[in-house]
Amino acid sequence: MRLLLVDNAGLMTDFALRCQDAGHEVRWYIRQTRMTEGIGKGLLSGKSKLIDDYQLWARWADLILLADNVRYLHDMERWRAEGIPVIGPTIETAAWETDRQKGQQVLKRAGIKVPDYKTFDDYDRAIAYVKREGRAFVSKPCGDEEDKSLSYVAKSPADMVYMLERWKKNHRHKDAFILQECVKGVEMAVGGWYGPEGFLPGWHENWEFKKLMAGDTGPATGEMGTIVHVVEKSKLADLVLKPVAKQLEAADYIGYVDVNCIVDESGTPWPLEFTMRPGWPTFNIQMAMLEEGEDPANWLYDLAEGNATDPFRKNEVACGVVMAIPDFPFSRFTRKDVHGIPIYKLNNKNRYRANLHPCEVQQGEAPTDVNGKVVTLPCLTTAGDYILIGSGLGPSVRVARAKAYRALESLEVPNSPFWRPDIGQRLKKQLPTLQSLGFAKGLLF
Repeated sequence: MRLLLVDNAGLMTDFALRCQDAGHEVRWYIRQTRMTEGIGKGLLSGKSKLIDDYQLWARWADLILLADNVRYLHDMERWRAEGIPVIGPTIETAAWETDRQKGQQVLKRAGIKVPDYKTFDDYDRAIAYVKREGRAFVSKPCGDEEDKSLSYVAKSPADMVYMLERWKKNHRHKDAFILQECVKGVEMAVGGWYGPEGFLPGWHENWEFKKLMAGDTGPATGEMGTIVHVVEKSKLADLVLKPVAKQLEAADYIGYVDVNCIVDESGTPWPLEFTMRPGWPTFNIQMAMLEEGEDPANWLYDLAEGNATDPFRKNEVACGVVMAIPDFPFSRFTRKDVHGIPIYKLNNKNRYRANLHPCEVQQGEAPTDVNGKVVTLPCLTTAGDYILIGSGLGPSVRVARAKAYRALESLEVPNSPFWRPDIGQRLKKQLPTLQSLGFAKGLLF
């Protein structure tokens, strides 16, 4: 199959390599910026290659896969109209995630309760509102904001006012933002792959760990790790995913959709946000969860054509953990050089065996020990601060996370690589609560 990967931020390294290894012909476009230069360099060979202009290859492709929902959407609409299969967001569905108000309206139309919120485009009005209400809020940006620190859960009204004053001083928000009611409970998400025939019959229940450090402390990141459990029946999917199917059909959506929620003490799930694209690192973890012998791309083509079967292992727990290097997550601000650092012991032989998923990686060279001598040899090296994902699968969270950490520990990387050591651990306390309310059935810690 001829695959065109349109990748705004260099997210698809692992998938591109898997498709090449499976014999597909890959054209991989990465938008070139200071943050992406080098990603993927030297990794593709033979009939597969990196390209500079994705538009030249659209009509060549049997399938186009879009990595996120912030660029190239108008081009995708045009190619869909020509009959080219595209996996990824439409202009309409991308807004469900990037426009918080739009996403909340979609949920309301489906009859799903959402936390109360108000939208602001003026800091002074927002500050006055918080002072008047005298409560803590959750602040979330509307539109395409790459800065994760703009999503903020306040601990008190004073905390929220302080952050609003700080953002005002530094002119932080590009677009409007919402102040949403804080809902207490347990965070849990559920996703599914949607195509012309509806959802595939497997629900991806998942738990994200977004803070940088153990115990959910430190700055917010995109995500430091995730637990995924694919099940045939999901109470959360029944309540927050199935009801939006008609709107997905009306939008001609083909791809992954995920809703993150807070389940309160009464068992009511309160949706927080949509993800209308592949999740990162969720998509990497899902590649490790494919049934043995399943092709990494054929099932996506079948999904687009409306005749797919679910390719994922059921009732097996997967854990994925991000390995990064300093100054993650702030390298774009500090401009520290994060290129060319060797990733010893990462190669084509152990990528699959150890479930290692390269991310911001390139082909380079580095000093290497050979028979007691140090010689310079070809080696996979870093092309950014978000190096790779280590994943593990097993019958329980405990087993899966142990395998994921063993995968990371099998590598050697200079320059102080790090990862969060407690991915999945909070489920030890949270699972009994969720399961007493009918959620996360069958998941073992």
